[in-house]
Amino acid sequence: MIEINGDKCHSTLMKKITPSLAYNDGADYEGWKTQIEAKLRELTGIDLIAENACEHQLTIEEDIHMDGYRRIRFVFFSEIDTMVPCYLLIPDTNEEKYPLMITLQGHTSGMHISLGLEKYPGDEVYSTNSAFALQAIENGFAALCIEQRSMGERKPPNPTDRGHNCCYQAHNAFMLGRTTIGERVWDVSRAIDVMSEFSQIDTSRIGITGNSGGGTATFYAACLDERIKLAAPSCSFCPYKASIMAMLHCGCNYIPNAYRYFEMEDLACLIAPRKLLAVNGEKDPIFPYEATRRAFETVKKIYAREGAEYNCKLVSTPEEHMWVPEIIWPEIDAMMNS
Repeated sequence: MIEINGDKCHSTLMKKITPSLAYNDGADYEGWKTQIEAKLRELTGIDLIAENACEHQLTIEEDIHMDGYRRIRFVFFSEIDTMVPCYLLIPDTNEEKYPLMITLQGHTSGMHISLGLEKYPGDEVYSTNSAFALQAIENGFAALCIEQRSMGERKPPNPTDRGHNCCYQAHNAFMLGRTTIGERVWDVSRAIDVMSEFSQIDTSRIGITGNSGGGTATFYAACLDERIKLAAPSCSFCPYKASIMAMLHCGCNYIPNAYRYFEMEDLACLIAPRKLLAVNGEKDPIFPYEATRRAFETVKKIYAREGAEYNCKLVSTPEEHMWVPEIIWPEIDAMMNS
């Protein structure tokens, strides 16, 4: 019998294709960067999303004092018929203003994990290590938790989804000329807009971080919103060819047509010269570290073109696909204050 390989055509094409906007030392850098931004906006559907924009209509639902910080729950509209629930944590240290760290959960049961809360069976696996917002408070930041689309409270009402809930939402976004990545980035940017309503937040010092799917949104949000001064994606920055094109991933990781134009490392030009701290596990089976390490050589070349060599760093952890707070926060603090 002749061996049948149902995906060999795709594998062959991946070997043949060189992304047309891949970084080139000899190319006009500023012109290339402009092309990259335009193509990313087009492929993520950001401009289509913007056509559905509306006033944010902020509503505060809870404002309570916890041990060492104030916790504010609010909701706002990022676009028509899209309500975004958030928590803002402000330290009780009597500073006039605080730098802000936006914290994004990956495929956990929701943003409450960032608050150290356990609402559902299995949350205990995440609630200690992945309490990003509480960790941000301990490190002197105000923290903004955003419930990402198709996660937690924003899980789509589709009982027939046989995979992660993000797949149903992501596929519908594709059919509408959008992407989940674009929609999550849009929500982050609109949440930053809302921060002007809170006088304690220093909107000139905004960082963003998250693990896995939260790290993915972290990276793309920093690409498309210059108000973010530091991006620290964890377990997510990796060449497409070695990660999301090499094995099955959730639908929310994908940008249709992207590999025809760029690899993930090429997009670092949209963050440079702002600060980029990529954190990857040396044993991560789905975002392989060696591929990330090689790709980061391109990132360093891009930052050198910006005269900002010291504003990018790749940090490894000895773990698999997980957040490692004792390694990540000292690196964030050092880079944020350098």
